[in-house]
Amino acid sequence: MRQRVSSGSPYEPTIGFSRAVRDGRHVVVAGTCAVMPDGQEPPRDAYGQAKRCLEIIVAALAEAGAEPEHVVRTRAYLLDARDWEAVGRAHGAVVARVHGEILRDIRPASSFIVVQGFLDPRWLVEIEADAILGG
Repeated sequence: MRQRVSSGSPYEPTIGFSRAVRDGRHVVVAGTCAVMPDGQEPPRDAYGQAKRCLEIIVAALAEAGAEPEHVVRTRAYLLDARDWEAVGRAHGAVVARVHGEILRDIRPASSFIVVQGFLDPRWLVEIEADAILGG
């Protein structure tokens, strides 16, 4: 049985995609940028944007019945290779609703890839994640 999760991104209905899809034990979270509530401006720095991306990802995982510890792979796409440390810092210590380190101890397989641009020129980073539920 397939479950689709929406995050309310304005791009979802236009492009025709889901923020996340759960199929059995597998949860795949689409590329996620720092889309802000109510159309607010995204953070101007890579750390702030990566943190926002991961907050959206964690919420999508939860809606699909997964937890951050189920994440087995992440991919971060960077506009500027010099931002790798800031994005890595957010990746390792993103804060959920409670102050707890999420991905640092889980240590999923990860890739950091430099790209030429994103749909919104304000974006500096895009992150996607794959999770496998126990069972």
